[in-house]
Parts: sequence; structure tokens; C-alpha cells
Amino acid sequence: MRGPAEKDGGIKIADQAHKKSERYTRWRSRRKRAGEQASTWWFASTAIPLLAATIGPLANVLSIAALVTTWREWVIVDGESVSELEGVGTDDPRWCYWLNVASLICGFLGNFFLLMNFTQRIRYIVALPMTIVFWYIATGLLAGITACMNIYVPPARPEQTYTQGYWYAVIAAVLYCICSMILMINMLGYWLGHYPQTFTLTDSQRQLILQTMCFFIWLAGGGTIFARIESLYGEQDWSFVDGLYFCDVTILTVGFGDLYPTCDVGRGLVFPYSVGGIIMLGLVISSIHNSASDLGQDKIINKHINKMRSRTFDRTVSSTQELHRRQIELHPRHGSRPPISGPFNPVDLTAATRIQPHDRKSTPGNPQLRKKTSLNPVTRLPALRPPRILLLREEKDRFDAMRNIQHDTARFKRWYALTLSVLSFSILWCIGAVVFWHTEKDTQNLSYFQALYFCYVSLLTIGYGDESPKSNAGRCFFVVWSLVAVPTMTILISDMGDTVIDGFKRGTVRLAEFTVLPKEGIWRSFLERNEWLERWLEGRKELRARKKRIRQGIPIGPPADDEEGRNEDAAPSNARLARRLAAAIKRTAKDLQAERPKRYNYEEWVEFTRLIRFTAKRRDDVDEETEGLVEWDWIGEDSPMMATESESEFVLDRLLESLTRYVKRTGRERDIDAKRDGR
Repeated sequence: MRGPAEKDGGIKIADQAHKKSERYTRWRSRRKRAGEQASTWWFASTAIPLLAATIGPLANVLSIAALVTTWREWVIVDGESVSELEGVGTDDPRWCYWLNVASLICGFLGNFFLLMNFTQRIRYIVALPMTIVFWYIATGLLAGITACMNIYVPPARPEQTYTQGYWYAVIAAVLYCICSMILMINMLGYWLGHYPQTFTLTDSQRQLILQTMCFFIWLAGGGTIFARIESLYGEQDWSFVDGLYFCDVTILTVGFGDLYPTCDVGRGLVFPYSVGGIIMLGLVISSIHNSASDLGQDKIINKHINKMRSRTFDRTVSSTQELHRRQIELHPRHGSRPPISGPFNPVDLTAATRIQPHDRKSTPGNPQLRKKTSLNPVTRLPALRPPRILLLREEKDRFDAMRNIQHDTARFKRWYALTLSVLSFSILWCIGAVVFWHTEKDTQNLSYFQALYFCYVSLLTIGYGDESPKSNAGRCFFVVWSLVAVPTMTILISDMGDTVIDGFKRGTVRLAEFTVLPKEGIWRSFLERNEWLERWLEGRKELRARKKRIRQGIPIGPPADDEEGRNEDAAPSNARLARRLAAAIKRTAKDLQAERPKRYNYEEWVEFTRLIRFTAKRRDDVDEETEGLVEWDWIGEDSPMMATESESEFVLDRLLESLTRYVKRTGRERDIDAKRDGR
């Protein structure tokens, strides 16, 4: 028999186990929901792994440069002072060398596990912690040996100084540390349940990882080959860091001229190497631009358009009475009693945002389409700065409002990308100038303005050669800085092509069409875009025609309408609508082949909607799925303009479904008629 204390202890243990089980169950359910929902930490889930996969290989290359190069050198040789780039290296302690080897191995292992994580060869929960641990070890080793070198065996100044290998080790340690820290943020998001334990990558993102690794292999391999060739056959004795710098300025097409091949073998090797490197660089820049565009479109642009749509939706009313009531709620009169709000209708969100038909009668010219829309009244708290309320009476008003949102979003997308590129360019330009100013101040007495000039010439890949990095620290920083800055400048030029350059191009073409290269129909299109001018000209024309009819004695009045044709347009038969449906399908399929996605105007949507709806006239033929296809709000979440596919794809899909319904209904009618005739 167990005593009371033992029983209480067993109960406590059981309760603790039960609580742990519940926490584990909640954690597992949260992980399951995270796999089904869209990522909320989109930067941590996608951008951070891509950033680490891009920086990791660069850190490996710099770690190799730190290993194969001595860390101290003599700058006074035989009593004569030489530049830092021409110094004679001295051997490092053995402990420094082998710890450097260990850091390089850890760096490669971290990159290997990250690659296995991307290819899903090793589980996320295993591969990512291994990457973080190995890169932290590499960071600690490099930071430790650089600090110990500076404390215990520093260079004997001014006769000695640090080489490029030492500064490459410092930069590699910083890059390893940055990669480890940002991957810890990615790991935190996984543990908090914001995304599953998989990297969901697009094709451009996968290509970016592969192309980045190939580019850095090409860069390091070229540095090794050119250093060996120049040492054997050239007039200069190049080390690996010299070859790495030469390959960097060659691939980036900067070409300062401070390092160049001095033998025919090296000159001949420049032909294939430069072409291959420039192609790889272009592929990497293209993949970076595409990946950034995909992330921006999915996470920023779509969020912006949803925010604008929701804001417009909340400010819309469909009647003068509702407009007056909302204005009273938002702008209460001073000294008067607060208005009593209407009762809240407890319906779901879908019903609250659905178009409510007030009149289902057909209107001439637009049967079963022109409907007044209204929103269920919902009590809102007055804001500090209440927005202007929009009175959208007709469906066309809502269509125009959503089309304006699309135009504003497209403009926001272009200028948002340009703003980010300009900001990145400015930061790299100014901060890079500060670093070069400090690193080159003692070597060539460089001022900050001269550093700005040097960075600008380098960013534009002009490369006059009057200014170039001449210190070990400056040359090491230039290799890393240029690999980031020059692609950023290329992306900036691409973004300018979509905004500033495109606007200048359209302006020059437009000016030529009106002046030296007149285009047929240009004035007609100009009048169509400026409706006020066309209306004014039409009014003047009509006024002159009336005066002429008065002088000639012809009665004033509108011409007689073709009653038969109007009746035919007002109520077309099903057979005629079916022919229109086939023609619309053919035209929409042709629109899918256009280079730019087709955007239809309201009149075209009127025709498409009529062709979609006429096959579901009968109430018994309309099920929930079909009604969801033909009933939408232009500003609502189910708007065709909010669909992921293009408008042509959306319309073609619905037209084909309408054709299927028409064929089924016609078949049923024929069967009914056949049975009736058989009786």
C-alpha cells in the first residue's frame, strides 16, 4: 500500500505529464496550421534563407583568401619603404594557421548543410541548427585568432603591417556572424509557428542559389589560375588575393588598370574568362531582380492593393440617405445630442459585403446588369480625421473605383521599387565613401570628396584608373563592396527604365507622333482620352447644325429611333447570345496571346457578364457555386480584378463554364421536348 504522500506525488507527476502533452499537442497543431496558412513572417521565411545562401559562399571565398595568405608583411625592405601592396609576407604562428583551417572547414560544413536544407535532403530541424552552429564556430575561431594576433604577435610597426589575408579574415568573420544571426531569426519564426519547416522557393529563387554558388566558384577559381599564371610566366608575382581582385574588377567591368596580365597566356585567358564571368554576373543580377520582384509582389504590392480596396470599401455608400447618416456620425454637430446608430445586423462578413439587388428589372441596353448596390449598415466609431465618404450609386462607379485602385497600385509598384533602389544606391555610395576615406587616408591622403568620386566612378563601372584602392584594407573592402554595389546599380537602372526612362520615352514618341512623324488617327485618340474637349467640340458642331436647320426651315429634334433594332438589342434571343458567347470565347482566347495582359473596359465587362449570366436565368438552375461565379462586387474580395490570374484568363474560364451550362440546359430541354412528343 502506498502512502498519501506517494499518491500526491504520483498525481503531480501525472498532471505535469498531462500539461506537457497538451503543450506538445498545441505546438503540433500550430505547426500543422502553419503549413496550411500563408507565411506571415515572409521576410524571415523566404528572404533570410536567400540572403544567407548568397552571403555564405562569399564568406567561404574570403575565408580561403585568409588561409592561403600570410597575415603580416614587411613594408620596409632593404632599408627602402614599399607600398602595402608590394610588401613581403612573413610566416604566421602554427596555431593561427590550423585554427584558420578549422574555421574554413566549419564554414564549408555550414554552407553544405544549408544547401542540403534547400534541396530537402536533410530535415530542416536538423540542417538549419547545424548550419547556425558551424557558422558560429567559424565566427568564433576567426574572431579569436584575429584578436590573438593583434594582442600577442602584432606586426612590428612601422616596419610591418597587416596583409589582405588578415582583413579578409575579419570580413569573413563578420559575414559568418551575420548569416548565423539572421538564420536564428528564421529558426525563431519556425518555433513560433509562423511557417512550416520547409523552404518554399520559386524557380527564380532556386536559380539564384545555384547561380550564386557557380559565380563565386568561377571567381575563386579564376583568382587561383591568374595568380599561378602571372607568377610563372608574367612580370609580376601575384598572390591569390591579387588574382581575386583582378577577377573582381574584370567581371564587374570596372578595370582600373592597377593590375593587368603581363604575359600572353594571361591575356589569352582573359577572353573566355571575362565573357563567362559577365554572363554569370548577369544571370545572378537577373535572378536577384526577379526574386525581389516576386517577394515584393506577393507580400508588399498585394498588401497595398488590399489595404486600398478595404479603405475604399469602408468609405462607400450607395444612397443619399446613407451618405447623410454617415456624415452625421463622422461629423456630429456641436451642442446636439449624439445620433442613435441603427441596429447592427448580425450577419457574416460575406453577406455584409455582397451586392444587394434593389431592382432586378432589365434596363434598356443593359438587361439584368445595371443594379444599384448597397452595403449593410454597420456602426463605426468616429475617427480623429474622418475620411471622405464616396457615394457610389451604380455598378459602374464601383468598377471605376477599383480600376483607379489598380492604376494607383501599378504606379506605387514602380516607384516603390525605384525608391528602394535609389535608397540602396545612396547608402552604398555614401557609406562606401566613408570606409574608403578612412582606409586610404594614410596611404594616398584621400579626402572624403575624392572617396565619393571614386565610389561613383566604380558604381557606374567607368573605371578611369586615377583613383584605385592602394591599401590592403581598402582593396579587401572593395572586393566585397563592389560585389554588392555594382549589381545594385544595375537593378537601379532597370527600375529607372520602368519609371523615369519609360516616361521620357513615351514623351518623345508622343511628341514625334504629333510633329515630325505624324501617326494616323492620333488626333482622334487624343480626343477620346480628353472627353471634355470632345464634348465641347461636339456641342459646337451640334450648335452650328441647329442654326443651319433653323435657317433652312428644318424642324429641330432628335432623329427617329430604329424601334425594331432597339427592341432587338434590348432583348436578344438565346440563340443570338450563344453566338455572341462563341465569338467572345474566341476573342478572349486571342487576348491571352497578347504580350501585355488585356484589361477590359466597363462596356466589355457588361457584355461578358451578360453572356455569363444568361445561361443561369432560371432560379432552379442556379446553385451556390454558379451564383458565386456570376455575382461579384468590383471592390470586394471576389472581384475579378483581385484574381491571381489575368482578366483574360478569368473571363475565358467563366465563359467556358457558361457555355457548358448552356449545352447542358439545351440538352435537357431537348430531352423534355422529345419525351413530350413521344407521349
